[in-house]
Amino acid sequence: MTQTDASPPAPKVQAPALAVLFSVVFINLVGFGLVVPLLPFFAQSLTAEAWEITLMFSAYSLGQFFAEPFWGRLSDRIGRKPVLLITLVANAVGYLALAFVPNIWLAIAVRLCTGLGAGNISTVQGYVADITPPEQRAGRMGLIGAAFGLGFIVGPGLGGLLTQPQLGHIGYQLPIFTAAALAALAAVGVVVFLKESRAKADPAAPRPRFLAGLHDARANPVVSRVLLVTLVYMAGFSAMESVFGLWAEDRYAWNALEVGLSFMIVGIVSTLNQGFFAGRLAKRFGEAPVLAFGMLLFGASLVAQVAAPVAWFPAVSLDIGAWTLPVAQGWIIPIVMAVGACGMSLAMPNISALISRSTPPDRQGAMLGLNMASGSIARIFGPMAAGALFSALGHDWPFLVGAALTVPAAVMAINAGRAFRKHQAEAAAT
Repeated sequence: MTQTDASPPAPKVQAPALAVLFSVVFINLVGFGLVVPLLPFFAQSLTAEAWEITLMFSAYSLGQFFAEPFWGRLSDRIGRKPVLLITLVANAVGYLALAFVPNIWLAIAVRLCTGLGAGNISTVQGYVADITPPEQRAGRMGLIGAAFGLGFIVGPGLGGLLTQPQLGHIGYQLPIFTAAALAALAAVGVVVFLKESRAKADPAAPRPRFLAGLHDARANPVVSRVLLVTLVYMAGFSAMESVFGLWAEDRYAWNALEVGLSFMIVGIVSTLNQGFFAGRLAKRFGEAPVLAFGMLLFGASLVAQVAAPVAWFPAVSLDIGAWTLPVAQGWIIPIVMAVGACGMSLAMPNISALISRSTPPDRQGAMLGLNMASGSIARIFGPMAAGALFSALGHDWPFLVGAALTVPAAVMAINAGRAFRKHQAEAAAT
């Protein structure tokens, strides 16, 4: 496949379009952030075991594995806007269905169906690539990543506040209802404010098969390596994400509020890093070195999280005037997670930028969809492995294995950068 940095002329409306897209992504991710931190506790209210809880995460990702390439490919043909609308409506319906499931197995089935309808990240990235010059893509992808992070600031904290565990199962439904309403609001925003970014493809053109771009991706020395980076590092991240609530409950007696606030801190750091630093770092050092550094920083944070002895960080209280603010035991963990968030937040914009800069404009949706499919494979098997490690070997093992996976991910990121520079040099010579 011929690599290219070429792009169609960016539309004149790119600044308003980015603002609208940022708002839509933010609203949608607030809903997503509401649900993810409380899923382990919601599943426990259905009397689920640890391995069943992690299956909820894997089922969603299994759906995304099939959905992301399909939606990305479809957005190349019919446009980004209708695909965004369809997936947002599917999100809203999926959240409503989840709120009323009577048992864990129906919850797993609903999460699978929701994943099938929710694979719109590659479409969002394709929209940004459509309206952004190649040299600005890492920064613009970082802005969209900041919207994701900002959603995780508001979502998990709000989800923790709305959760009422003393009410039993019904106490977990209000955050899920709120998530459904926010997804519906984001869909309205797409209909009213977002303009289409690319022309529809010729309907007479042959339609590519599922994962049809896989051969082209394997032949591309940049994209093939970046897909492996996504696969390896996301396996480690999803393993940590799926068992963090159970790990924190076991080690520090945390509940949905503390877990939600911890993810909120991760969102704050991710937003600041992607909004202000990711693009600047990529311009100064290059996408691949920054990506490799992010992988290693995230891995180091996982090791530090496990290594923090419980006895060193007991519960404390802060006296603020007439008020006494209790601070949960394990207060150092959100700080360590913030360090890891610095590394994680460097991944998505630089991975997306490398793929879009190495792919022809009419194939960007498909290649970005393959990248999200790679991440979905990791999210399928990462939580399953984490559940087995958590139950069989100990609660710390999912974090340690995840940390080990970041080392080969960093090596592959460096190799992708070398391949990209080699191609650029060859293109310049001709």
